[in-house]
Amino acid sequence: MRRALPCSAVLLALGLAGCRPKPEKPLPQAPTSLSLVAVGDILMHQDVKTAASQDPGGFPALWADLVPLFQGADLAFGNLETPVAPTTGRPGVPFQFNAPESLPGALRASGFTVLSTANNHAYDQGAKGVRETLERLREARLVSVGSGEDRGQAERLVLLERQGLKVAFLGFTDLFNLDLNRRATEPWVRPLDLEPALEAVRNARRQADLVVVSVHWGNEYQHQPTKRQRDIARALVDAGCDVILGHHPHVLQPVELLEVDGRKALVAYSLGNFISNQDRMYRADLFPVAGGDNRDGAALKLRFERRPEAGNRIVLANAEVEPLWTENNWGRAGRREIRVIRVAAAEARVRLEVEQLSVPAGGAEALPDKENRQKLLLEKQEYLRTLILRRRRVDEVMGKGFLTNH
Repeated sequence: MRRALPCSAVLLALGLAGCRPKPEKPLPQAPTSLSLVAVGDILMHQDVKTAASQDPGGFPALWADLVPLFQGADLAFGNLETPVAPTTGRPGVPFQFNAPESLPGALRASGFTVLSTANNHAYDQGAKGVRETLERLREARLVSVGSGEDRGQAERLVLLERQGLKVAFLGFTDLFNLDLNRRATEPWVRPLDLEPALEAVRNARRQADLVVVSVHWGNEYQHQPTKRQRDIARALVDAGCDVILGHHPHVLQPVELLEVDGRKALVAYSLGNFISNQDRMYRADLFPVAGGDNRDGAALKLRFERRPEAGNRIVLANAEVEPLWTENNWGRAGRREIRVIRVAAAEARVRLEVEQLSVPAGGAEALPDKENRQKLLLEKQEYLRTLILRRRRVDEVMGKGFLTNH
């Protein structure tokens, strides 16, 4: 004979059965996000190398302001406008560069991940210099695009995966100082031949979520791209490119958005110099604003998202240009100093310093003596004026819609 369950047990069983939680709707997932930061020409003028050798922090000290930005990005790109061939090459001379062996490691430690090695200075140390450069970049765990120990390697598709997205990188140069491309089995620097380039982009489009193309092109010291560049940019975007990172003119050029079948692609025609010794004599109080154009730079900050509500398409969610400026103490006594700074942050800091010199928080007793205070105040005001002029110059050249003060 079965024993009856206690009443309390029956009620508990019924209560549990009736109170089973209903399945909840899944919470909407945050879109997959990927960030890319890109800068222009990394030039190894002798004074740049001297500044690095005289600073205890080495090369990273020359762009210390940018290190948090590079390290905080999923991918950080620059155009390496120099061989790194201290063993097989000769010491660098004007217009023929060579970098010390410490440079690749310094770039990697600073947060760089991808470097273009397809440019008009790629063969400055000959074919052996190309090979040594690539070996040293590999040792530093840096990815190079646009050159190779043979043609196949130079033309390979570089695929990197970040945040679950596949990013393809391709590199081309439209210019050579010395073209040593001879045999397909020897070191090779990839030229910008349009039809093969378009086919390479189409192939990349089939394999990647994002396609980034680095192009060394344009006219030096000109702030506008040529019609040919614009036509090539349109053709690359039509073929499936999402981002074009341009360099070579040593000055900034505009940033544009091109739209194809509802897909927006970004073209930065020239990101200017990242670091150099150009326009070293420029002073805002002595020269017109254009006299400092070679020292203007830009950090292009892009963010892409995979949008589930848009059929999982990858979209360009944000694009900003942050103005950079190369400080240079040429002609002054003491240690050689060349540094790349973030203009907006420097401007905010100097504004505060000017205010504190004018009306110190500690009252009159906190002021330095009148003569020194006035001298220091005038120096700070002139530096502030320089920063304001350079920020406005970047705005004028690259397009206000892409200028950020953050």
